[in-house]
Amino acid sequence: MSENKVYRASTTAPVNIAVIKYWGKRDSRLNLPTNSSLSVTLSQSDLRTHTTASCSPSYSPPDTLLLNAEPQPLSDARSQACLTSLRALRSALESSNPSLPPLSTYPLRLSSANNFPTAAGLASSAAGFAALVRSIADLYQLPQSPTELSLIARQGSGSACRSLLGGYVAWDQGVLPSGTDSKARLVAPRSHWPEMRALILVVSAEKKAISSTTGMQTTVQTSPMFQTRATQVVPKAMREMETAIAEKDFEEFAKITMRESNSFHATCLDTDPPIFYLNDVSRAAIRGVEIVNEKAGRVVAAYTFDAGPNCVVYYLEDERDVVAGAFKMVLGEKEGWKGEQGKAVRRAEGTLGGKVAEVLRDGVSRVILTSVGEGPISVEDHLIDEKGEVVI
Repeated sequence: MSENKVYRASTTAPVNIAVIKYWGKRDSRLNLPTNSSLSVTLSQSDLRTHTTASCSPSYSPPDTLLLNAEPQPLSDARSQACLTSLRALRSALESSNPSLPPLSTYPLRLSSANNFPTAAGLASSAAGFAALVRSIADLYQLPQSPTELSLIARQGSGSACRSLLGGYVAWDQGVLPSGTDSKARLVAPRSHWPEMRALILVVSAEKKAISSTTGMQTTVQTSPMFQTRATQVVPKAMREMETAIAEKDFEEFAKITMRESNSFHATCLDTDPPIFYLNDVSRAAIRGVEIVNEKAGRVVAAYTFDAGPNCVVYYLEDERDVVAGAFKMVLGEKEGWKGEQGKAVRRAEGTLGGKVAEVLRDGVSRVILTSVGEGPISVEDHLIDEKGEVVI
């Protein structure tokens, strides 16, 4: 019986959206960044990757992965770095306790599903590698903490290390060539500032023309602004942002978030050839946030963009109708408002109009309403059955 036993563990992992951006590597093989970064982990009720990791002596090699029912390669250096590190930790456990089944020697069968578009500027690789690492760690019953596991997830996707923790999370740049000090760090748990909300305006669900990896390495090689950003702009922003989060100062949080997004995209434009992740709809979203703040007479909303055109608007729950309501007035017919959160938003008339409203209405395909959330969660809902077959 044991010769055919299928061992399984399943995890859901969150998306995180950075407010201090990671852009550039000092070591591509180890995925070591040129600057620290900081993000908000988003609720898995709205954005998550669900992964089941399984292994069995009955499986035939090699290791396999399905993403949204489509085969994905695991032979790339990043995936192999994660799998090798996790197997080494399990092998050490087996060596110290011979009674443990030799799971590290069995082929892996992995199945993942996203509930959001893949590779469209919604941090799918971060959630994906976080879920992969956490699910295999659970399968192998590893004792390592989320911060320790972030060292492994980082090798798959840099931003994935931040998705191993919930709330407000930093990824410290580190200085050691080995990368052992380049890992995730909890700045504040979700419970510290649970009122944080996010409205995501999905401008495009298409795969990016220029991947983050390609884009950032071109920036490192060609942008005159890059060194100033990495050595001066970001360290200052990190200190200020950590203070803003500790003090729950939304106005400061918002100003830093918007300034940092602009700095990041200015560096992309300073790259040779220039990288254009934003488009006319993105710029209309920026203007929309500026108008919301102007009409409120204070800073109640902050925009930020990762390496893509989708706009993430941060605001506090108390300002829901002022911020989300202004966009609902324009985008109320789009997909995304029918859930509990969307129905609770009251439309704010007269805030956004004219060209801004027109461009947003024509260019935004759907919205996602979400909030600050927790880190990975172990679940019993498996995507692979007891016989090792993928559940469709």
